[in-house]
Amino acid sequence: MDYGAVLNGEAAARDIVSIESFDDPPNRRTLLSTGAPIRDDHGAIVGAVVPQLDITDRVNAEEELRLADRRKDEFLAMLSHELRNPLSPIASAAELMRVAPNDARRVSKSCEIISRQVKHMTGLIDDLLDVSRVTQGLINLNVEVLDANRVAADAIEQVRPIIERKRHRLSLRTSSTAALVRADEKRLTQVFVNLLNNAAKYTPEAGVIDFTVSLNDDCVKAVVADNGIGMTPEIAARAFDLFAQGERSSDRSQGGLGIGLALVKSLVQLHGGTVTAYSAGPGEGSTFVVCMKQAETSNVQRNDKTDNSLELPVLSRLRVLIVDDNPDASETLAMLMQTLGNEVRVAANGNGALKEVEQWNPDVCLLDIGLPDMDGYQLASKLRCRPETARKVLIAVTGYGLQQDKEKAIAAGFDHHFVKPLDVRRLFSLLGDVASRADRE
Repeated sequence: MDYGAVLNGEAAARDIVSIESFDDPPNRRTLLSTGAPIRDDHGAIVGAVVPQLDITDRVNAEEELRLADRRKDEFLAMLSHELRNPLSPIASAAELMRVAPNDARRVSKSCEIISRQVKHMTGLIDDLLDVSRVTQGLINLNVEVLDANRVAADAIEQVRPIIERKRHRLSLRTSSTAALVRADEKRLTQVFVNLLNNAAKYTPEAGVIDFTVSLNDDCVKAVVADNGIGMTPEIAARAFDLFAQGERSSDRSQGGLGIGLALVKSLVQLHGGTVTAYSAGPGEGSTFVVCMKQAETSNVQRNDKTDNSLELPVLSRLRVLIVDDNPDASETLAMLMQTLGNEVRVAANGNGALKEVEQWNPDVCLLDIGLPDMDGYQLASKLRCRPETARKVLIAVTGYGLQQDKEKAIAAGFDHHFVKPLDVRRLFSLLGDVASRADRE
């Protein structure tokens, strides 16, 4: 601020100035400063008024908004990239099956590629939905007493493909006694898997990853350490922020949406634990530490329910009506149903479905929610009001997978709720149960 200019009667522009206190460390503030002359009754300048407004909070808030907007743009670009990546091999595999339908080896390989890439896309979408559930407080934990040593071993099995592909050396060291915690097994496994995946992605090929589970006073400590690219202090400080990522390199074929560590922090906090990140700097590797309260030994409930069986589906021989406005989706689902010996009919909308049930009595109706003429909830309600379909099995097949979506489906009259892409094994099992009940009746 040019105070001389103000005293000379010149118009004073606004100035933004920064000041620092003499504290250690200094306290930095941002001020908006302006000025105006004070005149007496004869118009002579006798002084000046120089108001100053502390705008530190506003400046900081604006910077945070700009940063959030930039991260949003980066995330949308990442999301587009990550979803397009698996679409390319899926499209190529589908075209290969079209041009060479009689080449059994190529068809089999194409099916494997499609299945693998769909699983990858489903994982990305599940992560997005989990973030939404956590931020809205919609995750309900199925808490039981677990041995973190066993959960760690299960997590390693899930990340083994990326570990082997990048030729990392992974070591697991567990406590000599049970490391008992009260936790949701699925969610605790997800925490460990995300930390291991993060280490694998940010560690160059043939790197070293150490996973340690130990007892520390009344806490169970899980540590994932790597010798990867490390983090600057700035990145380490926001490692658990939503959509935060380190620099992407050309060898990061796995990519990711930058939400894995945000999920880790949210899930650990839901369990009453803490998670911290450390790094000595770029190129010095990273260490992530999860601490959870140790559970009382007297509360141990063994959970050995593991089913790795790969049973073939049982023939169900039902009449199945499929309602979906996507021809590809309805056709493939129809073929799947026919492999079980079912009789299948397809409708592309709600009115078409109602016409079908007038002349044909289905045992099971698989209904998409997003139909062009009426939504699946309305269609389910109409089917429940008809005597011929009032007691039939109605299954919602939808891309809406939140808890409130499931509750809305049940309230509309659905018996079951399946999220796309379908868990085919679970659907086969359900149809087998329906057929068994029908035989007994």
